[in-house]
Amino acid sequence: MNHIPDLRLRACNRAPLCPDGDYVLYWMIANRRPHFNFALEHAVGEARRLGKGLVILEALRAGYPWASDRLHAFVIQGMAANAAAFARTPARYLAYLEPEPGAGKGLLETLAARACLVVTDRFPAFFLPHMVAAAAARLEVRLEEVDACGLLPLAAAAHAHPSAHAFRRFLQQVLPLHLEDVPSPDPLAGVLLPPPVLPPDLERRWPMARPTELAADHSSLAAFPIDHGLAPAPTRGGWHAARAALGEFLDHRLARYAAERNDPDADVTSGLSPYLHFGHLSAHEVLVELGRREGWTPERLSAGGSGRRAGWWRMSEPAEAFLDELVTWRELGYNFAATRDDLERYESLPSWARQTLERHAGDERAHCYDLAAFLAAATHDPVWNAAQRQLWREGRLHNYLRMLWGKKILEWSRSPREALAIMLELNNRLALDGRDPNSATGIFWCLGRYDRPWGPERPVFGTVRYMSSQATLRKVRMREYLERYGA
Repeated sequence: MNHIPDLRLRACNRAPLCPDGDYVLYWMIANRRPHFNFALEHAVGEARRLGKGLVILEALRAGYPWASDRLHAFVIQGMAANAAAFARTPARYLAYLEPEPGAGKGLLETLAARACLVVTDRFPAFFLPHMVAAAAARLEVRLEEVDACGLLPLAAAAHAHPSAHAFRRFLQQVLPLHLEDVPSPDPLAGVLLPPPVLPPDLERRWPMARPTELAADHSSLAAFPIDHGLAPAPTRGGWHAARAALGEFLDHRLARYAAERNDPDADVTSGLSPYLHFGHLSAHEVLVELGRREGWTPERLSAGGSGRRAGWWRMSEPAEAFLDELVTWRELGYNFAATRDDLERYESLPSWARQTLERHAGDERAHCYDLAAFLAAATHDPVWNAAQRQLWREGRLHNYLRMLWGKKILEWSRSPREALAIMLELNNRLALDGRDPNSATGIFWCLGRYDRPWGPERPVFGTVRYMSSQATLRKVRMREYLERYGA
């Protein structure tokens, strides 16, 4: 009935399962979607096995780091899509929006007290691991965590890999064992479950939200104690919007992806990273859709694991270039976050990078800016300023320009540690896909993670790879981009 791979499931506490409880509780904190979701599938399977109802709690705290209209709006739009989807199922979906920090205290424990089992999502970054560990220590019922982060189970890798090539070689050897394990496209389809009976004082103590109404009216965000200076992004959240974005990319931009992905004017990037970050879209669903259009099955994979970028999937050149980003580079960051506890710490940089950066930390800078100047796009460089304006306006950065953006912050900050702090602050506050292992990969790559020493040795950078706006203007097309974001 329930076929979740063992590597994706783990108990977070030693509390017992309570078969006499009233329902199974799925505490949805990262995989915020009704489809292709191993955690939801596990919760449904356990509810069926126990003959109980299913309650789904999706909550949004008021006091999370960098809380803003931008991030709240995106999550609430996802809640509205989930509410509509779950309304057609036997599950009881609860959307809770905390009106002020601490107001939701006790909600999870109250629901868990009448549950047979609590199921939640595994996400190896941001504050979520600490939140789950704290909940596990408080609950008197078993809390199980399900990994639906990527194609490769996080537990399949015992250590962090030092480079994309090394991780790609590992993936090519190990991933075929897991590609047949695909989450159900619709785990509640045709499922019959008894209606769950909720604690009688639940709604009085924690009034549930009507996310459809809130998603339609951004002015309602003014009631929450969050950053109102950062407007919602034009990208709309939710699984339905994620599927539309995936289809639009595969139909209209994928064919040009390999040749034009670095050109900001072409803008053929997928735009899927916010949906992957907030769990509105699954990497499995992306592969299923891509494979369907390519006429691909796992049997077509090449044998062995050479670590080469192209040829292993045996798909078209654009599809393979996209998969290297979706699978190799994205899951490389998750591999680091799952196997180490220093994802966003300066000390996590490879020793060669720290040594060369510290050797040049006192070098004279031709330009030096503080956080406020970077935030306001008030540097001397029109290319960098344009990239920062895109990030501020849209909550996203063109993939190629994200690298230049980070390299210039390193060059124009007083020290490499300060540069890292500024990059993290700007990215985690402004980007829809911030606060994520994948975005941490991009930031730390600018400082040498997953890279190697490059010559010649330069001021400030040492042997960390150098990039310049002048070279970028020679390499990629940016005229229309600069017109759009230059003012």
